[in-house]
Amino acid sequence: MNEDRPRNSLFSWLESLRIFSGDPKSRNEIKHILREAEERQLVDSDALSIMEGAIQVADMQVREIMIPRSQMVCVKSDQKPKEFLPLVIESAHSRFPVLGENDDEVLGILLAKDLLNLVLKQDTDYFRIKEILRPVTFVPESKRLNVLLKEFRATRNHMAIVIDEYGGIAGLVTIEDVLEQIVGDIEDEHDFDEEDSFIKQVDDETFMVKALTSIQDFNDAFDTKFEDFEFDTIGGIVTGKFGRLPDCDESILIDQYEFKVVNGNSRQIHLLQVTKSKLKEE
Repeated sequence: MNEDRPRNSLFSWLESLRIFSGDPKSRNEIKHILREAEERQLVDSDALSIMEGAIQVADMQVREIMIPRSQMVCVKSDQKPKEFLPLVIESAHSRFPVLGENDDEVLGILLAKDLLNLVLKQDTDYFRIKEILRPVTFVPESKRLNVLLKEFRATRNHMAIVIDEYGGIAGLVTIEDVLEQIVGDIEDEHDFDEEDSFIKQVDDETFMVKALTSIQDFNDAFDTKFEDFEFDTIGGIVTGKFGRLPDCDESILIDQYEFKVVNGNSRQIHLLQVTKSKLKEE
């Protein structure tokens, strides 16, 4: 009985709104109603975030969440297993676009699990990567996320290659990328284990940094002098510089570092890509 009360109360309240004020005329009106429901404690904050995310994907396009071409981890069709296996293991991804003769030719998708037999047999003499490729799906940058999600579910694909207006490769998008816009952060290849450091080096100039990294820890790691009077975390400083909650893939230059939002949701940012600015050095 008690479990049904909040739900019944919510539907009764929504019905009364419909009677006295009519049906909502826009998505913004729907969001306003949902936020008022949260204030009345008819839905909790997590449920509100998911409902707002579900509404938001209808207004978003693939280009807003895709992994850009420069960050794609790909395998080339002419590579030998000993050449691409270290990349597969190091990246820990589950799917890899396989390129043909040029970087705009994607032949298919390689699933890491399809390489298990190769690793177990340790016989690479007769290996042919094209024989185990899965079909590739191409989508335009302008495709709506809600449409893409329906296609992912219908075809059971988990990855699509994003093409630009000229037919070139712009990036890739996964079903996880879409779902994160609805339910928030999903732990993936970029995430850190709880016991890991909040700062992870990618290469000589690039680092992945948790937004909750304390300003003191960030200063110690990067030899910076950010003040902690107004904010406690590096994520707070980045959000403060934007003057609003930034979207994923948005970047901002602070002192000599470029901060790019890699992961976040409608309430906070979670992960930052930090790169030393070449412009500042020049």
